[in-house]
Amino acid sequence: MRTFTYVRAADAGEAARAHGGRAGSRYLAGGTNLVDLMKHGVEAPDTLVDITRLPMDTVTEEAGGALRVGALVRNSDLAAHPVLRVRHPAVCEALLAGASAQLRNAATTGGNLLQRTRCAYFQDLSMPCNKREPGTGCAAREGVHREHAVLGHSTACIATHPSDLAVALAAADAEVETTGPEGERVVPVTEFHRLPGELPERDTVLRPGEIVTAVRLPAPPEGTRAAYRKVRDRASYAFALVSVAAQLTQRADGSAEQVRIALGGVAHRPWRAWRAETELTGRVLTEERVTAALDAELTAAEPLRDNVFKIGLARDLARTVLLGLTRP
Repeated sequence: MRTFTYVRAADAGEAARAHGGRAGSRYLAGGTNLVDLMKHGVEAPDTLVDITRLPMDTVTEEAGGALRVGALVRNSDLAAHPVLRVRHPAVCEALLAGASAQLRNAATTGGNLLQRTRCAYFQDLSMPCNKREPGTGCAAREGVHREHAVLGHSTACIATHPSDLAVALAAADAEVETTGPEGERVVPVTEFHRLPGELPERDTVLRPGEIVTAVRLPAPPEGTRAAYRKVRDRASYAFALVSVAAQLTQRADGSAEQVRIALGGVAHRPWRAWRAETELTGRVLTEERVTAALDAELTAAEPLRDNVFKIGLARDLARTVLLGLTRP
């Protein structure tokens, strides 16, 4: 590990000044991803700004039932929060599916959203990777890419985002609150992560020196049901081949008043299934209708040699989750 400057910030202002928006600066919270990448040599910051003393570790209920989750709330604490478990069960399910208990005790809400891809080529310094070193190429395209993206990828990068939590937050219409040199702003979770395009090294829309301060979850309509499901190679602490978070509110006649669907493991960011949602809103969710809507959504898929199976898997898993939310 290379030497670096370590600063423990007492407030957001000190943290921003220490970071300075420099390319070699990194914010440090739980460190469950960043420290690993530093050990592997993938990350080599010259300045680490420890933000663990900042007052961002509480969950606050707002007027109207929204929940504001501080960026430093630990994953384990958030998963056990009694109000969240009732109003956003899919978020709790995603957190509990995400890692071991030891990691959840250290990992934070903001850090979970900012974790980097688990692509093996990104973590292997002997291989070319545009995300790690722009302009060197993407070894995964012709290499082992069974776990990689089928939606929204580019010639520069086919990596997927690993977060379970982010997928559930996308289906819940959550927002990310940030602060930085240009002031505070609010970004929908669905717009927070970027597709790779020609700049795969940029995972999010965060500006230089900007810090995530909180995630805000709006109160779901009364009667809303939600769930998160994940398919992985092994049941114990593996990243998703495909995951689905869905949220459904039905009218008295059984038709869908509101449908929210997000897919994980298929793209560079949580993939919000806008087209499928539009086709299902206002209609009774039958197996045929759900299948047709999901097939329409997945027509945008561009699978590679070894991950064609993800298209059928995403459709079938999403259909199972959605139909499981309908009232009998």
